[in-house]
Amino acid sequence: MISSGDMPDAIAPSSPPAFGGARPLPDLALDLVPRSGPPVARDVALTLLRRQLGRIQSRVQEAFEEHALSGLAAARALAELTDGLISAIHAYTLAQVAPEHAMAGQAEPAHAFAAASEPPFALAATGGYGRGVLGPFSDIDLLFLSDSPLGPRGRRAVEFMLYLLWDLGLKVGHATRSIRECLEDARADATIQTALLDGRFLAGERGVFERFDAAFSQARQDWGLGQFLQSKRAERTARHKRYGDSPYLVEPHIKEGRGGLRDIQTMYWLARYAFGVQRMPELVGPESPGGGLLTEREARAFRRAWDFLWTVRFHLHYVTGRAEERLTFDLQPVVGARMGYTRHGKQDGVERFMKHLFLTARDVVRLSHLLEPAIERAALGAPAVQKSEEPGLTAAGIALADGKLIFAPDKDIAADPAVMLRLVRAARNRGLELHPLAQRALIRNASHAQALRDDPDAAAIFLDLLQGRDSHRWIRVLNEVGFLSRYIPDWARIVGLMQFDTYHVFTVEEHTIEAIGVLNQLERGELEEAVPVASELIGQLQSHRALYVATLLHDIAKGRGGDHSELGAGLALEICPRLGLTTEETETVSWLVLNHLLVSQTAFKRDIDDPKTILDIAEVVQSPERLRLLLVLTVADMRAVGPKVWNGWKATLLRELYWRVAEVLAGGLSVPERDVRVSRARQAAAALMADQPPEAVEQFLNLGYPGYWLSFDPETHVRHAGLIRDAEARGAPLTVSTRVLESRAVTEVTVYCTDHPGLFSRIAGALAVAGASIVDARIHTMTNGRALDTFWVQDAQGGAFDAPHKLARLSVLIEQALSGSIDLEQEILKVRREPARLRAVQVPGRVVIDNHASNTHTVIELNGRDRPGLLHDMTAAISEQGLQIASAHITTYGVRAVDVFYVKDVFGLKIENERKLASLRIALLAALGSPSAEPV
Repeated sequence: MISSGDMPDAIAPSSPPAFGGARPLPDLALDLVPRSGPPVARDVALTLLRRQLGRIQSRVQEAFEEHALSGLAAARALAELTDGLISAIHAYTLAQVAPEHAMAGQAEPAHAFAAASEPPFALAATGGYGRGVLGPFSDIDLLFLSDSPLGPRGRRAVEFMLYLLWDLGLKVGHATRSIRECLEDARADATIQTALLDGRFLAGERGVFERFDAAFSQARQDWGLGQFLQSKRAERTARHKRYGDSPYLVEPHIKEGRGGLRDIQTMYWLARYAFGVQRMPELVGPESPGGGLLTEREARAFRRAWDFLWTVRFHLHYVTGRAEERLTFDLQPVVGARMGYTRHGKQDGVERFMKHLFLTARDVVRLSHLLEPAIERAALGAPAVQKSEEPGLTAAGIALADGKLIFAPDKDIAADPAVMLRLVRAARNRGLELHPLAQRALIRNASHAQALRDDPDAAAIFLDLLQGRDSHRWIRVLNEVGFLSRYIPDWARIVGLMQFDTYHVFTVEEHTIEAIGVLNQLERGELEEAVPVASELIGQLQSHRALYVATLLHDIAKGRGGDHSELGAGLALEICPRLGLTTEETETVSWLVLNHLLVSQTAFKRDIDDPKTILDIAEVVQSPERLRLLLVLTVADMRAVGPKVWNGWKATLLRELYWRVAEVLAGGLSVPERDVRVSRARQAAAALMADQPPEAVEQFLNLGYPGYWLSFDPETHVRHAGLIRDAEARGAPLTVSTRVLESRAVTEVTVYCTDHPGLFSRIAGALAVAGASIVDARIHTMTNGRALDTFWVQDAQGGAFDAPHKLARLSVLIEQALSGSIDLEQEILKVRREPARLRAVQVPGRVVIDNHASNTHTVIELNGRDRPGLLHDMTAAISEQGLQIASAHITTYGVRAVDVFYVKDVFGLKIENERKLASLRIALLAALGSPSAEPV
């Protein structure tokens, strides 16, 4: 087996650890078991051991935090110093259990058991400790190994030693097995095989360990690599599914996630199992096992990734004071700062740190694709490469192996780099997998893609892959092997780029590939129920190719500072001609990139019942085809952000906006004169109320101001009429009605009561206390002086607020809030609890006041950190300024809230007085909690 001094470069501890001149630790074994006399009492020993453990931990931490040790060196040092502690405990244990035979000066104290007619045992390290690396809070895995099952004294020694370790507060994983038991258990369990593969002798009877080492080596040869390889692949698949299938998740698991430490360890286990190598550089060069599975550059890349990830892991452990392996939002800026990442140009230090981390994870994935198939081929034999029966494949330099596509053995990729694209296209067209050796070749030859940048034939294949069947899958392959970054240089700038917020789940390039995947789903009809309009429109598009290229490029300029839409539109003008797009297609792509946020920002931030909103967007779009393209791109972009972003309410708003703009572009009368529209709405409501007394109908028709009639459909008007008639008949001062709209994933809450200043604010506060999130609101004062306010709310998961007990509580809370029987501010404070991991994400407050977006209202846009009761605070500040709120539109992006209000003054006019506007800005910034923020 591998000893601590000859582990692979990417794994072995250094010997001895460097501590910059620190004094050597005392010889603990002599303190515990003096050369003359009995061993010290157990309580004394425990005190000495705790003191030594404290020295070890503090010395390594101090050296690491002073940057005298990197993460890997610190892990090695901690393991080596722990070896001394464990060895001293072992010697003390034997002195206590067999005092007549074990003295401190004995070379082989384990012979005490042989003298007592009991089998001697060896103490071995397994797991990470066996590999000679330890995290500050990692488990210590030990194996008590013997030729035959231990006798009473041996079992007593094991128990004595374990209790000492537990009393020291160490987390210990342990097993007690004979050599035969080890082999029997390992044969049936690849996890045990793996643990034993990491085995390293620590103390006791060395001969026992050497016999086990030889037996286990022979057993591995007998079992073969196949079963171990299959098990490790299944284990890795399950692990990635649990901790993150993508190496680009914005809160990655450093140890178990894809591209993490465990993936590197898996490569070592396979190499160790197959060839018995002791160092990764042993796989370099033609004389190495397997004939040179790695280049020197690749071996160095393994070491760099291993060292970097260990450094991150050490910081995580020290910052949290526990074995924390997930790098959450609150820890990212702390760890990044500790590692020396500071702001550089347009990028914050934390974003630079996370990009380095994601690029490292990407390298680990690529290295795995490089090494694993090479190990399999060398250990199990090269696959039988067959010429395809299709002449076209053979002529293209492509062959078959194990039913998968591979480059022909005599194919020189450097001389014909387009064969990389032909291989991927052939796999797509025939529904075949790429052979692992083909992926290895793609990775090693990705740099040749730069020679294809002005090749029209290569561009045609690339565009075919981009817009063809399952295109996101093949674009992801081209990205992971490194081809895409070489082929489109601007793509390389977004690889591993994250935005430090809680809205985006993926890095920019992974989000882009997910968006292409949504287009694929739309074309296959898989989203007809969720987004019926986009599913229908994608089949009607004339600019199909432009849509896919625009999706590929819509975020290409992120991370450069400035408006990424504007910058991206400029880049599209440069990139599209090189991809073979026509002048018309290039202009369409550039326009789509420039305006890819237009539809979503309008739908979620503006009143789409305001005619000017519709006319403004129609003026920008101008073309029905562009409107179709923009809607489909918006759906793909939003659904690719993360699983919690899309919901039925957002789908409804986008759909309604699309149809209204489409009607205008078609020359329809979607936005006729206001009086005409009001008259039509009143007539439609009256027609539906034909069975009611004429005087009741006339009374209701006289209650609503024009804004009310334009805000709802006729069916809703009729419902309101019934609610008002019932409330007036009962003389009810307050009526609260709730209606669950499953198709829109919202619950509609209607409140009818006497109007008064601050009414909206108090209702919003009650809804916050109830746990309801407001996504939209319409505020109306009727001609009888009463308010008819409608709120659309969701639960915390983005679904309808529909639990009966919650709806009942919501109604009670609204009544209590309006009657003043509860202290709203205090109740809101009780629900303002935020997970610690989200507190690090900063959202500066921002106030935008726009008197051009609407002909009749002043539009206020507020950006700030979301929190329960934020809407209550905002609307209270607006009411205190003497303004009337007509409608509110609420959108959240992770922890960032964007709230838009349409307001008038007490005379029903826009607010245009500069002094009044300045006072309003100050009040709103204070309510946002950002008094120092810059107003706009």
